[in-house]
Amino acid sequence: MAIDSANGIAGRGPLVWDLPTRVLHWLFVLTLGAQYATGEAGGDWLVWHFRTGYLMMGLLTFRIIWGFVGPRHARFSSFIKGPGSTLAYLRQIHKAGQEALHSVGHNPLGGLMVLGMIALLSAQVVTGLFSSDGLSYYGPYSSTVSSDRSDQMTDWHGIVFNIIIAAAALHILAVMYYTFIRKRPLVLAMFHGRKPRSHVPPDAGIEHSALGRAVLVAIIAAAVVFLVHQGGTPPSPVQ
Repeated sequence: MAIDSANGIAGRGPLVWDLPTRVLHWLFVLTLGAQYATGEAGGDWLVWHFRTGYLMMGLLTFRIIWGFVGPRHARFSSFIKGPGSTLAYLRQIHKAGQEALHSVGHNPLGGLMVLGMIALLSAQVVTGLFSSDGLSYYGPYSSTVSSDRSDQMTDWHGIVFNIIIAAAALHILAVMYYTFIRKRPLVLAMFHGRKPRSHVPPDAGIEHSALGRAVLVAIIAAAVVFLVHQGGTPPSPVQ
């Protein structure tokens, strides 16, 4: 019997989140934490700050492509909803004693959060390429713009990161709400990929994680990062 089954196995619910999506989720968390730590440490740690920035670029490239070719619940088309659906969802979750409009994958608000985080993290990566610490370390593409523009990019780099932290805090609060108030095990689902059968209509799960496809997407993402890296200069201190 296949491990990845839309019908679930051994008393476990159907598979909803594919393995690449789950791994990517936690890599985003770890990489963002590493970027914060190395950015705050400054000095020679900024070399690692730029390196984790390239890792973030690769993760974003993978997620964007995966949003078009991944399994059904990883695709943008499965959770990008119109204003009407989103407003209806907001009205429903505020009705006492009623369950929110059910979504097997991301609900409309979760979908907006995914798109928002992708946009914010992309802005963080791009501004980082042109930024500097104003002392010794310069981004790989900072020499391609004026000093004033590089300073502007550096300012935006910090502003965007603060917005990312605020968005992450909002995300954590939302997860806590659904976990403790709505009694939906969202965190565990992002580890094992499965949801209770009662939350997943028949044939709404996924059969497998499309790992072969994920390898091809990972190669493309790595190639994008390589090309961007080759076009810049190493983030080393000015002698």
